[in-house]
Amino acid sequence: MDWTKIVSLALSTGIFAFVIWLVRERRLREKYALLWLSTSLFIILLTVSRRILEVAALSIGIFYPPSLLFLVGVLFLLMVSIGHSVTLSRLSESNHNLAQEVALLRKQLEDETAKREQGCKPAP
Repeated sequence: MDWTKIVSLALSTGIFAFVIWLVRERRLREKYALLWLSTSLFIILLTVSRRILEVAALSIGIFYPPSLLFLVGVLFLLMVSIGHSVTLSRLSESNHNLAQEVALLRKQLEDETAKREQGCKPAP
């Protein structure tokens, strides 16, 4: 077993175990865990079976098969980044809407308070 295979197997197995631990501790939601678990299983499969790795790499034009593992990792990080951008955009829009609603409610409260204060003041 060569060094690249050992490191890839150790890292992907470690990530798999860590994600399962995060889900069990309720620090990571299941919908996010699926992406992490599937990617780590895919890398474990490519690492364990050198033949699958070679066939997959050569079929897409990669001549050094371990480079496919790094390509999968980079593509995974790109997918995670896009997913976080979508979530951040949605949360930013929601935050903007909530800020507007709070401002409107605050204005209504100030108006109601001003009306009550004017109604309670004695006329001169």
